[in-house]
Amino acid sequence: MSAMDTKAITHLTDLGVYGFDEVEPVILAALVTGDPLLLIGASGTGKTFLLNSLSEALGLEHRHYNASLISFDDLVGFPYPDPDNGGVRFLETPATVWQAESVLIDEISRCKPEHQNRLFSLVHERRVQGIALPRLRYRWAAMNPCTPDQDGSEDYAGSEPLDPALADRFGLFVNAVDWDGLSENARRLVASPGGEGRIATDGGSLRSAVAAWRDAFAAQVDDCPDATLTYATTAVSALNSAKVRVSPRRSRLLARSLLAADVIAGRPVEKNYRQVLECSLPHACWGAGVAAEVVAAAHRVAWDSALAVGHRWLHALMAEPLLVRKLEILLDRCPGKDAGSQAVAQVLASEPGPRAAAFAFAIYPAAAQGVLPVGAEGINDLGKIAIPLYSVNGEIRWQERRNENGTRHPDFVRYAKVLATLKDGRAERARQFFDACLVGKWAVDKPANLEAEIDACVSLLKARGLS
Repeated sequence: MSAMDTKAITHLTDLGVYGFDEVEPVILAALVTGDPLLLIGASGTGKTFLLNSLSEALGLEHRHYNASLISFDDLVGFPYPDPDNGGVRFLETPATVWQAESVLIDEISRCKPEHQNRLFSLVHERRVQGIALPRLRYRWAAMNPCTPDQDGSEDYAGSEPLDPALADRFGLFVNAVDWDGLSENARRLVASPGGEGRIATDGGSLRSAVAAWRDAFAAQVDDCPDATLTYATTAVSALNSAKVRVSPRRSRLLARSLLAADVIAGRPVEKNYRQVLECSLPHACWGAGVAAEVVAAAHRVAWDSALAVGHRWLHALMAEPLLVRKLEILLDRCPGKDAGSQAVAQVLASEPGPRAAAFAFAIYPAAAQGVLPVGAEGINDLGKIAIPLYSVNGEIRWQERRNENGTRHPDFVRYAKVLATLKDGRAERARQFFDACLVGKWAVDKPANLEAEIDACVSLLKARGLS
């Protein structure tokens, strides 16, 4: 571990903040990017203490609002006419937000819906009532879990799921550990009676470090390293493929946080990347946590694709949910035919039956002509699936309910709706594929989407002069 790594994990304890050691790189990354940070945890776990201590150590003009109690006038001040500009001005007080450099919105999940809507622009745009807050650097929030503890020891009734649109504006989400998650040493430090009410200071160490990291971040943010972007896009693709919806906006927030973590550590660190990914998912804000194994799998494929030594291109191909994107990676990044055969085998084995069939159906003709980076073994694997699809011969059987006469296979009806929207060769190709699905008893969940993926693969091959 480098000297910079060692320095990065001691700042919070230097401030007298304990229990956040594991996620310190994530918290520091939020200080570097300036993207909104949300802490989630039980009462008394140090969420407010952490954020107030950070503002003191950084020498910020800080505002701490309790969202469950505050009125909007407390935030902006008393409005009065501005005759010179024909608008409205606000009477500022020491509690209003206008001169703030950091803002903590405590109990944000207990905020009235109309106030949540007003806080949206503050969190997202650093604006209130459409007026910019040029001094505001940090927007922080804290909330209790939005579901009660499983053992019933503490009731969080009133902590409502955060509006998904508001939650998606936060860059990072840190879970504060409770007593059981603290080390023995951290427990003793937390319990120590000294330090109550003391202003947090480390002699300016954190303030100097954050200033240097922010300069380094600003120098790279417009030319982000390829590995960082590859990790972010691959992880988001893998999560969406696993039915964990991650917005396109969040991919940018994830990349920013990863870059900040690299700046702090001096290099990409796998543990930091996994922590940043885990803390970049807003789902806990509405009580829908993401399974740890799903995040771990997304991290593994993203790290291997971006930064691990070996077949990075293959990891990227497997993480990509769209068939045409898989084909693009195969065409552009495959190092040779043996590697292409390996990729084809993995795709066909990992995709559900109809999707594997669609991939083989679309690319086998080009593979058989030898114009794809796929060896004989891969061509054979594709042919086993694709060739029967080109010459359908079989019976379609199904069972009808009583009193239903003269009906057609229910899947045929769904496929016919798709075919009715297509023309010429594309319609014939789709009819061939869907007929094969009926004979093979493959139920296609979204036939229009799958047909579009087949067409996209065929179109890409034509555009490249490979068919």
